[in-house]
Amino acid sequence: MRAIQITEFGGPEVLHVAELPEPSAGPGQLLVDVQRAGVNYADTHAVEDSYLSRSTLPMVPGSEVAGRTADGRRVVALTDGGGYAEKAAVQEYLTHEVLDGVTDEQALALVVQGLTAWHLLRTSARLAAGESVVVHAAAGGTGSLAVQLAAAFGAGRVIATASSKDKRDLALDLGADVALDAAPEDLKERLIEANGGRKVDIVLEMTGGPVFDASLAALAPFGRLVTYGMASRTPATPVEAAALMGRSRSVVGFWLAHCLGRPGMYREPMAELLAMTADGRLRPLLGGVYPLADAARAHQDLRARRTVGKLALDTTL
Repeated sequence: MRAIQITEFGGPEVLHVAELPEPSAGPGQLLVDVQRAGVNYADTHAVEDSYLSRSTLPMVPGSEVAGRTADGRRVVALTDGGGYAEKAAVQEYLTHEVLDGVTDEQALALVVQGLTAWHLLRTSARLAAGESVVVHAAAGGTGSLAVQLAAAFGAGRVIATASSKDKRDLALDLGADVALDAAPEDLKERLIEANGGRKVDIVLEMTGGPVFDASLAALAPFGRLVTYGMASRTPATPVEAAALMGRSRSVVGFWLAHCLGRPGMYREPMAELLAMTADGRLRPLLGGVYPLADAARAHQDLRARRTVGKLALDTTL
């Protein structure tokens, strides 16, 4: 079968098409004929071995697939790597049937980014009705869904940030109340101004560096900053316990891997997200489908912030 394999760590240039043996399904697994493979920002870290979990070589990247099982069911599934391929062996408990009216690309947008957005708001931030929510990278795969879910879950004000006017306009179209330039300069002051002069209750942050620092400074007492990425590849200023205690603020880390296998943290929210998509309450933003052989270009575009929404690879091309 065709797959994208890396034999050395690095940037997008290490992603190459290879002919590999087909995987076989072991106990508790299903073999999926992959139609679409999801591309996540975390994949760019895995390829250079800078992610939370360490990578080993040789490696087929990709943590999510959509396709059909041997008995013809349409499914979407998380994988333990190996997603950028024509076939993938997946754990049955991480496989979810796709509802009629939901496309493969939409389903892929939900299984990592959608679940992440859901848990950022429900599990980590514990959003209460009427609270203000800042969503950084609001035109991205997770951010675009977090904007919509925050509004659906009762946020009082949704403040989006994005790097271009087109992306900010898109965030407003998705339901944000206001959209700001993502530049870190004067970001604290601009977030407070966008919230009517009040500090904000919740920030969903995946950039790191000065954006993290400004976001933390903009938190109101009992505010929560949930960090789930470091796209800038720049570390934030270390957080002192006294600085949190003195203003009753919280910094919460989130990694989707810790939800898997825990009761109520995968299948139930996934079912809710699929139902919301099927009936039109949630609109996964689709950013583009690339031929499998163009995986490197997908990573280049993602890292350069040239994309919006969910990216996928078409394994049939």
